[in-house]
Amino acid sequence: MMRIAIVGGGIVGLTTAISLARVGFRPVVYEAVRNPTPLGVGINVLPHAMRELAELGLLEKVKSIGVSIEDLVYRMADGREVWHEARGLSAGYDWPQVAVHRGRLQMLLLAEAQALLGPDAIRFGHALAGLRLGNDSVQLDFVDRESQAPRGTVEADLVIAADGIHSAIRKHFYPQEGIPKWSGVSLFRGTTLLPRGQVGPLMHWTGHSKQKFAGYPISIDPQTGEIVFNWICDLKMAEAGSTPREDWNRRVDRAPLLPRYAGWKWEGIDVPELVTQATEVFEFPMVDRDPLPRWTFGRVTLAGDAAHPMYPIGSNGATQGIIDARALAFHLSTAPDVDEALARYEADRREVTSKIVLTNRAHGPDKVLEIAAARAPDPSTDLAAVFPMEERAKIAQDYKVIAGFDPQLLKLRRSYTPG
Repeated sequence: MMRIAIVGGGIVGLTTAISLARVGFRPVVYEAVRNPTPLGVGINVLPHAMRELAELGLLEKVKSIGVSIEDLVYRMADGREVWHEARGLSAGYDWPQVAVHRGRLQMLLLAEAQALLGPDAIRFGHALAGLRLGNDSVQLDFVDRESQAPRGTVEADLVIAADGIHSAIRKHFYPQEGIPKWSGVSLFRGTTLLPRGQVGPLMHWTGHSKQKFAGYPISIDPQTGEIVFNWICDLKMAEAGSTPREDWNRRVDRAPLLPRYAGWKWEGIDVPELVTQATEVFEFPMVDRDPLPRWTFGRVTLAGDAAHPMYPIGSNGATQGIIDARALAFHLSTAPDVDEALARYEADRREVTSKIVLTNRAHGPDKVLEIAAARAPDPSTDLAAVFPMEERAKIAQDYKVIAGFDPQLLKLRRSYTPG
């Protein structure tokens, strides 16, 4: 039995463990956190990732903790509609798009991985301190992240780095890379409780890159109908390439946001009220890293944000990591040997995800908002005259093709379930 070590117990690491278990492997996950808790805010799992979770038998479980999104609307800050499209099953996909709390999804995946592999297969309190490559194996040194006390050395035949945008393994192979690249935009994020029926299963995207609002429901109480609404306020805070604050996930005072979003109100959505009523507000820098020329070094490979961190545009971050997990398990179970499997995995995923990283830097599907703001800043301008609907439709469709979730192409794509 091949000894597989997965470094990182987030969504990608746990999906990788489940995927490998489904095809007969017995990986062990090493997670730096001592006591996992459902942290984070909302994410969207797009249909091409929901397909993978469905093939793992998790479709109904994921749907039960989230909201199946049916529509997306882009607006200018003055309320003019720029683009509207169906989403998920309503758009003709065979799989839904599910908006969900990141932490709840992680806890669901943790329970599934432990059920398949046993509780000892997820080792908490193990932060990677160093690694050494052998000819056909890797040695990993672990410590307790808080005390720095040694937690032992592990030898593995294969190591999968799923340790996120600050990946210690990526840094080992690219020591000169430095910190992630900041766009100069900060994301102010929170969740707000709304009464039954105030909003539907709809994604709202409003404004432009220097000042934007995004929001969508991530859970609905089956008894009361109360809605947990996830929202993000993007604000340009500095020039691109500036150094972000060292604290990457910090609580902030909401008061400065309120005058910036005064008057941002639409049916069911009142941005200042959402911010005011939120339980907490957090600030995150919008960051990514440059695409890499190589993910695999001997018996070590990268996955998820360790491989391709991207701006949270187009809802593709967690989605692409889930697909990485499934692709890697597929190639390991079907290739003649490990080295060939890793080569196939990288050929399958590296160029595709690199293209998404670069497309997101150019605003991805949000490009429709940039063009609308540039061509029709005056509310009296006829938007249709300066920005034809055909041009808007092409931007939306081109992004679906690049990111791998064009409905028809997704149906035709091969399955990552062997056999």
